[in-house]
This record gives sequence, C-alpha cells and structure tokens, in this order.
Amino acid sequence: MAEKKYTWHKIADHISELGFADNNIAVTELAGKKICIGKFNESIFAFAYKCPHAGGVLAEGYIDALGNVVCPLHRYKYDMKNGRNVSGEGYFLKNWPVEIREDGVYAGMEAGSGIWNIFR
Repeated sequence: MAEKKYTWHKIADHISELGFADNNIAVTELAGKKICIGKFNESIFAFAYKCPHAGGVLAEGYIDALGNVVCPLHRYKYDMKNGRNVSGEGYFLKNWPVEIREDGVYAGMEAGSGIWNIFR
C-alpha cells in the first residue's frame, strides 16, 4: 500500500494560539474551512467541525476518558486518531494529521485532494 502524501497547512504559530476551551477542543481554519482541534494526553488531533450524523458542532461536545470526541446532539462518539465511529452507528468523522514543528502547528491534507472534497 502506498504511503499517503500530504500538503501541510499552518494553522497556528504556536499551540497556545489555538485557544482550547475547557473541553480541550479548539476551532481553527484549514484551507478556509472551520475544523476542530482536540487535545488528549499531550497529543492533538484535527477533525471535522460538524458531526457527520446530524451536523452537531463538535466544538460544543467533549472528549471522553478514552480520547473520543462526543457530539453534543446525540452523543455519537468518534476516535480522534482515525475518525472511526466507536459508538456503533457506522458514521466516519473526517480527520487530518497534525504536526507540531518549531515554526508552528500544521495540519495535513492529502496531496491532490480538492478543497471541496476534503471535508466529506
């Protein structure tokens, strides 16, 4: 299987600029679209702003004790590392890799993915 190639986009100069709320979720932009950044056990993850089930704003949800983001509307849970729906409903949460570098925080989009299909 071929390794995925990413185009990296700077989302902040420093992790402290992301402004995490008490629920350890921040909102920022990737390629002009709102996304969420979740923090759990010293790791950060980038995932879609809205739940794929009913459009709940995930920044208004929370991160549970296992590191899953929980939608505020129907409590559907998603693994922030891979987007897998862990509460059994069969949905997939779009997510992106994140790197913290000396010059800032970056999120990666698959190379060749158009701006309109990266948020599906």
